[in-house]
Amino acid sequence: MELKNSRLEKKAFERVRTDEVLNSWATGKDLTISGGISYQERLPRSKRFSRALDTAMKTGRTLIQPRAGVGLVGEHISLLRRLAEEGGADLLPTTIDSYTRQNRYREAEDALKESRSAARSFLNGFPAVNYGVEGCRKVIESLDRPVEIRHGTPDARLLAEIALASGFTSFEGGGVSYNIPYAKDVPLAKSLLDWQYVDYLCGLYGEEGVVINREPFGPLTATLVPPSIANAVSIIESLLAAEQGVRNITVGCGQGGNLCQDMAALRVLRRKAEDYLGAEDYDVSVSTVFHQWMGGFPLDESRAFAVIAWGAMCGALAGATKIIVKTPQEAMGVPSAEANIKGLKTTSQMVSMLEQQFVADSAELEEEEDLLGRETDCILKKVYELGGGDWAAGTVRAFEAGVLDVPFAPARANPNRVLPARDLEGAIRFLDAGDLPFDAVILRYHEEKLRERAVEEKREVGFHMLTDDIYAVSKGRLVGKPRPDNPGSPTRLEQ
Repeated sequence: MELKNSRLEKKAFERVRTDEVLNSWATGKDLTISGGISYQERLPRSKRFSRALDTAMKTGRTLIQPRAGVGLVGEHISLLRRLAEEGGADLLPTTIDSYTRQNRYREAEDALKESRSAARSFLNGFPAVNYGVEGCRKVIESLDRPVEIRHGTPDARLLAEIALASGFTSFEGGGVSYNIPYAKDVPLAKSLLDWQYVDYLCGLYGEEGVVINREPFGPLTATLVPPSIANAVSIIESLLAAEQGVRNITVGCGQGGNLCQDMAALRVLRRKAEDYLGAEDYDVSVSTVFHQWMGGFPLDESRAFAVIAWGAMCGALAGATKIIVKTPQEAMGVPSAEANIKGLKTTSQMVSMLEQQFVADSAELEEEEDLLGRETDCILKKVYELGGGDWAAGTVRAFEAGVLDVPFAPARANPNRVLPARDLEGAIRFLDAGDLPFDAVILRYHEEKLRERAVEEKREVGFHMLTDDIYAVSKGRLVGKPRPDNPGSPTRLEQ
């Protein structure tokens, strides 16, 4: 199929579905969309992700959701139950294993067999495709809350088919956000086409009254990503999803660390998403998600709790519909259930304490919102122009031209010319804006902000700022400071 931003033709979709998608693994061969819709219609309303999000927006409540997924069905159900009952999670995840994310179902099957024989998981997530509808429905039927599929898959077509037919009511990802930060050699045009399939499928369910929530992955590489880049990608994926019939979308961003910038980023994202979707006459319910810090964590659990609490506060004050929660064991590998519960409780406490509080608008917040709004518009307008009014074609051409560029992404399709660094207050600025389509006023603002830091730290603006910043939070600060006797190295505290 040719990539263009128009709703897929039903015959073309059905041909790809039959010949390519359902035949890619045994568990897909007997799937019917009508069977999936019928099952979804029988689910209680308490398990509908879109309903939970819409209710939260109406009541002004911020929901909390962990990350979690293990390989064995029983263990996975037990884990999610604990996160709901002991941790108080409002929304639940099912994080997919790495083999499935790369469509390596045979290797996932081998690891699953080994896990069963050893009675412990050899997978870093839940292999939903290998379990198929029967196994996945056991998960849904064992829980009393909405469950979302979270993964990282450039080609998630079969995973989406099985997930929706099994009763999962939210599906994360997109053709940019689950390709550029996750894969090296997947052509961008192919992943965008594959995700049009996913969104079209969600749209078919929606036509029958089964509203599936879709969530672009906002953090991207989660390493000093300037908010305007992340916001532009989320809005593009929202527009592409809406064209295929998706009517419930959650846009989000990852925590950068500066409270003012983080609040501005989420506010601008929601407002701009609604503006661009409205301009195309899409009738979409837009909610927001704030991801707690996804960079390096301190090894010390007490310090890690501070990072979690800070993220909870940022999300709550920004008015996020939901917060994705981290754990105090992030620096140690896959966290335990107990650590996940502690992260949830920490977040819940902070959100509850801030429920009736807000941060009054300030000149600094308004300035940041204005800046991020202008930057986001600059990028999106150029993408639209490059595509001749077609968001899909424009996205491919934008990456080719450097108009879209995600810092530290492994994809060959990504220019990797943009370099970020923090300013004196810890906000993420452009050390090098590459070929992003910003005007001279925007570029000068970033230069001045980084120069202020350089003067304070008595060093030159340069790459060493970036390298210091990448490790700063894990070493106990937000902005990477130079050591007095060596301006290019971390401080003594950070050693």
